[in-house]
Amino acid sequence: MKICIVHNSKIPVIFYGGIERIIWDLGAELSKLGHEVTYLVPKGSSCPFAKVIFLNPELPIEQQIPGNAEFVHLHFQPKKEINRPHLITIHGNLPATTFFFPNTSFVSQNHATRYGVDTFVYNGLNWENYGTTNLKQKRNYVHFLGKAAWRVKNVKGAIQIARDNQMPIKILGGTRLNFKMGFRITTTKWAKFYGMVGGEQKLDLMRHSKALIFPVLWDEPFGLAIIESLYFGCPVLGTKYGALPELVTNDVGYLSNNQNELSEHFNDIGSFDRQKCHEYAVDIFNASVMAQKYMKLYSRILNGEQINRNTKIH
Repeated sequence: MKICIVHNSKIPVIFYGGIERIIWDLGAELSKLGHEVTYLVPKGSSCPFAKVIFLNPELPIEQQIPGNAEFVHLHFQPKKEINRPHLITIHGNLPATTFFFPNTSFVSQNHATRYGVDTFVYNGLNWENYGTTNLKQKRNYVHFLGKAAWRVKNVKGAIQIARDNQMPIKILGGTRLNFKMGFRITTTKWAKFYGMVGGEQKLDLMRHSKALIFPVLWDEPFGLAIIESLYFGCPVLGTKYGALPELVTNDVGYLSNNQNELSEHFNDIGSFDRQKCHEYAVDIFNASVMAQKYMKLYSRILNGEQINRNTKIH
């Protein structure tokens, strides 16, 4: 099948990445399955395993889709529904009043339920890109991974939990001095900031961490930081918002919306089995599983089925 994947950010991922990482691994898996993949993405993108067409933001999306595309997978909410067989995946949190088109999926059950529908596909990654990790080595710090400038990511709470337990924490995704979303400066000696780190440096920092501290204060749609950390054998200490209760089982972490409880359970992170954390990420949240689930949705849509039972999708 000829599949066109559409997104409004460049590929491949250079630094931190998110949706770009997902659509790259999805396209790679679809190619392995024998499908012909084309990316419709912004100028400056490139890909060795698929054709790339540059997206012109001034033109309607439908005019730019290759004529021979048999299915289109958009990874953002378009302004207008396209008249081609398609699926729209929503990756973020949009206003509750958003008008969604019929063939729309989300990235976790909680994410879908909050918009009154039932179709979702978990994100998955190609773990071969993450290298190996020594799950038995001694580790002497924890980490936070996320856009720390966003207050809802609660880097302040993560640092407090580490400081309460006199444990160094490495902040991946933020700086000590922040101007972007309200002036903030962090002076504690317990935290070291690495900015929007990516590539091998990011992987190496997670590879030597004891745990992910993730006390977010919003409904996380999914949380790539969680599965990336689990891959490196890091249990998760976080809150119960959004998709976290779906992703973080009792075997791989501890969740509470009470910051004092999270601090009190900090020492429990040593009781989690790193091998079990690693295997859980590899088995459940991998790109192959994701691609197969999306293929099932593609088939249902091509067969004329309604993929969401709930009528809130218009």
